[in-house]
Amino acid sequence: MYKCFIINVLLLLHFVAFAQSLPGVLLPSGHSYRVTPQESDEVLINPGIGFMTFQRFNGDSLNPGVWWTEGLPIVYQEFDGSLDNPNYPLTSIAYFRVDWAFVEPQSGQYNWAIIDSALQTAAERNQSLMLRIAPYEEKPQDVPPWYRVLIGKEKPLLIEKWQVDPENPLYLEHFGGLIKELGKRYDGHPNLLAVDISILGYWGEGEGSELIKDETRIGLLNAYLENFKKTLLLFQPLNGDAKDPANISLGTDILVSWPDGRKRGHRPVGFRFDCLGDLGSSMWPEQQWSHMLDIYPRDIIRSGMYESWKLGHVSAEVCWTFGYWKDSLNYNLETFQKIIDESLKWHISSLNAKSSAVPDLYKPLVDEWLKKMGYRFVMKRMEFKTEAYTGKKWSYTALWENKGVAPIYQDFKLAFRLRKGNQSHIMQSFTDIKTWLPGDFFLEDQVTIPHGLYPGTYDLDMAIINIKNQIPAVKLAILDGREDGWYNLGKLILQK
Repeated sequence: MYKCFIINVLLLLHFVAFAQSLPGVLLPSGHSYRVTPQESDEVLINPGIGFMTFQRFNGDSLNPGVWWTEGLPIVYQEFDGSLDNPNYPLTSIAYFRVDWAFVEPQSGQYNWAIIDSALQTAAERNQSLMLRIAPYEEKPQDVPPWYRVLIGKEKPLLIEKWQVDPENPLYLEHFGGLIKELGKRYDGHPNLLAVDISILGYWGEGEGSELIKDETRIGLLNAYLENFKKTLLLFQPLNGDAKDPANISLGTDILVSWPDGRKRGHRPVGFRFDCLGDLGSSMWPEQQWSHMLDIYPRDIIRSGMYESWKLGHVSAEVCWTFGYWKDSLNYNLETFQKIIDESLKWHISSLNAKSSAVPDLYKPLVDEWLKKMGYRFVMKRMEFKTEAYTGKKWSYTALWENKGVAPIYQDFKLAFRLRKGNQSHIMQSFTDIKTWLPGDFFLEDQVTIPHGLYPGTYDLDMAIINIKNQIPAVKLAILDGREDGWYNLGKLILQK
């Protein structure tokens, strides 16, 4: 007993000796430690949030001027080793939109290499991939030639932005069949962030979805829902042409809800809106409405998607480009800020700015936007016992804040690491970080100290890790992180 007491006193004195240089304070009891990290104001590049490259990757040159390409296979640029995007933020997402004709050049023969290459290149550039297979685009980018031959001459179509009749049973069979095969091959792929649901219309944006028969609509949507059970899905019922956008998900298991308490379905799905920045009077003077001021505020609620951000990713795409906003629409800083504020109100996590340069005028506002887009985790205070026992539970409390506008949607884990010399041991928390909604949250948590560790004083680190490789995945908005991505909390005395 006396020997154990001496050892404990020596270990505690050893801890106190270190306390002067640690990020917190030893509490008056002498047995608890409080960490109060300093918050960081830097722009953080984190998984699944922020700007996206479009048909390009980090390190590629941008689209020239105010134009962009889409639907075509990626033209791979020579990589010089730098991930920087001059005049464009560094990103964690590459958005690839490719037409059906290139993915299925022959009936039942799939060009998976076109997607495999994009997934691999994105991983090499520190990005994950968001993918949409569009059925067709504006002429001349049509459906696959073999499908055009198969369907023959068609009657006049109801919608100008339809290239083929979606009610033809062959459309559900073949385009829906492609989506099923896509899900079989890529659902749960570690570098596929999300699949953007596309069923008809130019660019797959869904114009006229409310006009097709329930059997066709449900069949096309279920091709995604039934074959992508692990990968995030995004849905687009917000074009403004549907009389009742809630009906677009009717008959499926897509989770929708309304302010009056009504709910339908169980499957969380995110949503996207594709004309961020449309204020109507300048962009479409012939219209008496705009996406930003009329359609989105109304149809996010009417479609039942107003709370989907809590479980599903919300993504946006700019109308035209930022350069067009500045030079042709004359959007000043006040207008740009108004657009930002609306997007944050809708809980945006990612933005497709079409890999087009951000004008210098807008850059300061873009940086502030990126600090709010998606999630931003600040660990404000943590208290823990300075002593722990091998094989036993170790408890702590922590006050956190999510200063972003959305939760995280990936299956990452909060973890702690004990480090002594060249040895380290990682302990995962059972806390579900996907429940960390915007605002403050308080954790009262425990982790188990591994068996077999020798008594002594260990460095205690913390990180949000990828559970597949145990490597830190998310940067926290606090200072003094280690080069390996972990954050040191202080020391922990282990005893048997």
